[in-house]
Amino acid sequence: MILFEKIDAVGKITLNRPEKYNSFVREMALSFQNTLANCESDDSIRCILITGAGKAFCAGQDLKEAIDPQGPEIEQIVREHYNPIIKRIREIEKPVIAAVNGVAAGAGANLALACDIVTATQSAKFIQAFSKIGLIPDSGGTYFLPRLIGLPKATAFMMTGEPVSAEKAEALGMIYAVYENAEFKSKTLELARSIAAMPTKGLGYTKRLLNQSFNNSLEDQLALEAATQALSAHTDDHKEGIQAFLEKRTPKFTGK
Repeated sequence: MILFEKIDAVGKITLNRPEKYNSFVREMALSFQNTLANCESDDSIRCILITGAGKAFCAGQDLKEAIDPQGPEIEQIVREHYNPIIKRIREIEKPVIAAVNGVAAGAGANLALACDIVTATQSAKFIQAFSKIGLIPDSGGTYFLPRLIGLPKATAFMMTGEPVSAEKAEALGMIYAVYENAEFKSKTLELARSIAAMPTKGLGYTKRLLNQSFNNSLEDQLALEAATQALSAHTDDHKEGIQAFLEKRTPKFTGK
């Protein structure tokens, strides 16, 4: 249900239930959590790339499991399946890229939006499908989407369940880039490899600052920037960047 492949310094995670549009069941969610944890602890992985198998990125929760009397209750599904995934994505101090290869609906859409960078194929769509079955957006949707595109648009998309095309999502600032279907995989992997070769320790610090900026005052954020800049200045990557600049050569960063 979860495939993992290491490509150079990129950890590629593929949601692999294509016959069910990569919708989640408990086993898949827990496996995804474990794979993210392994990527976090493996120092040789400097960028994480998440995508889907087949035509869809992720259709969210498998409703068959959600309505099964013998299955987990809906609150358990949210608390034990999705919340840990979203928190882990935000807490991993490594760049996490969502490569949205098709429809991203419900929790699948919000999983993508929780990532640091989101790319999409031209044919991809983002759908806040919860309202169609009388549920509220979960998996951080009510947190991330208003911050990305503003409250009025986020409210409308969540209440109407209107599909948002990849091009529109990019125009609204919801995602980073849209690639043509034929070049999507190569372009996204190229992006992931490029980021993995960067000073990823500093990128992790940047992610930490961005996370805290949502709740900090300007004064708090300025103080945090100063303290974190001091940490960045003592990294091997910073030393390498300065040395390479002085020697007029391409730096070789290690993520340390």
